[in-house]
Amino acid sequence: MRDLDLSSDDQYPLVAIVGRPNVGKSALFNRLTKSNTSLVEDLAGTTRDRIYRPLEWRGRILRLVDTGGISTGRSEGDPFAGLISDAVTGVIDQAMVVLFVVDASTGLNPADSQIAERLRHRKESVILVMNKAEKKSSEYMEGEFFSLGLGSPIKISALHGKGGGDLLDEVLEMIPLIEESEGVEQNSILDESLVRLAIVGRPNVGKSSLTNAIIGEDRVIVSSIPGTTRDAIDTRFAFDGHRMVIVDTAGIRRRGRVERGVERHSVQRAEASMDRADVVVLLLSYEEILTAQDTHIAGYANENFKGMIIAVNKWDLATDRSNRAELVRSLDHRYRFLPWAPVMFVSAQTGEGIQDLLQLAVNAAMLRRKRIGTGEINRVIRGAIATHAPPMTGTKRLKVMYVTQAEISPPTFVFFVNDPDLVHFSYKRFLENQIRENFDYTGTAIRLIFRRRSADRFDEESEI
Repeated sequence: MRDLDLSSDDQYPLVAIVGRPNVGKSALFNRLTKSNTSLVEDLAGTTRDRIYRPLEWRGRILRLVDTGGISTGRSEGDPFAGLISDAVTGVIDQAMVVLFVVDASTGLNPADSQIAERLRHRKESVILVMNKAEKKSSEYMEGEFFSLGLGSPIKISALHGKGGGDLLDEVLEMIPLIEESEGVEQNSILDESLVRLAIVGRPNVGKSSLTNAIIGEDRVIVSSIPGTTRDAIDTRFAFDGHRMVIVDTAGIRRRGRVERGVERHSVQRAEASMDRADVVVLLLSYEEILTAQDTHIAGYANENFKGMIIAVNKWDLATDRSNRAELVRSLDHRYRFLPWAPVMFVSAQTGEGIQDLLQLAVNAAMLRRKRIGTGEINRVIRGAIATHAPPMTGTKRLKVMYVTQAEISPPTFVFFVNDPDLVHFSYKRFLENQIRENFDYTGTAIRLIFRRRSADRFDEESEI
């Protein structure tokens, strides 16, 4: 696979987020890219570096860049020196679309006016974004920000996830379609991107040792003291022609033992690492294989529709391996909400099982990016309904009009039905099992969404 450098690869449209400090640029960046790379605190100027991330919306691939806070200082002879650094100016000039973020909670600021002046020459490709607009009082701020001369602001709340879809629709309106003749496949950034692997688990199960065994060097500190690794360290490596990244997280401590400060941050960072991952490796210790904390971790990954592999480490300590099948049955029962997650036995000490673990991770990541044609999925669901009709709910029965795969990573299937309230959890599970039996999704969660299709758009004959 080729090395994808988002900071310089101009085949994908660049969208830059700019604005004065503390208006919510990093929160917006994280919300749109579903990441937590930019450290978000209630302090001005927290983000100092430019961070690039891929973003897919309605089948289009974009490069989003968080430029960091623009200070309000000036230098003699240049009213914009200090206000906009040379680096940020360069990004603005390169960007196809600029998202100029302002703060609805504080209103118009002199720094906003100064930045608007810098952007006005290209206002046709600038979108004024009014963040923190969750309160009704923010409506009174629209006129203030309209005076900047950059058009009507789009109201969003990055914190609550409101308005992001409308904002991205507006971005796509400004970006001309990239012709296939130019040799750019719009989904190649996802097909050829890194496989992101999060190794999670309680302290002292061997996460750092496993990372070191995979990459062949002591990249992270290894100790027998629980919780030695406090930071989440991204480690790149190659496996079988695939570029991969391990996020070796800090240990997740037992409930009640989480201290304030660094350890509390470690728990949050571990969850953030799972948020960033394609596939989560839940690492257990052969010495203590079933704990409530591990189940909690698995539940978090499942709720966020991640890929998942359950790996039992320290298998080299097993003096009697004849109980392996019994252990698998115990794990299957404990994690019965993850029937699709494979179980592996590995040893970070000897390297046993690590190659198979990585192969499973790659396979799961690729399956998460697989697309199923609408015709194929509807044939499967039509056949499933014919053999097992939805149960009656009172005098009503669920009717499925059609199904389509709306997203990848995670694979998301949208069912258009007469009434989503008629979907019983057991029938939802049946439909998911039908998809899994016909289309391999081993190692990854899939998401089923049921949406109402208005009555005037279907009749009895339109049911699949």
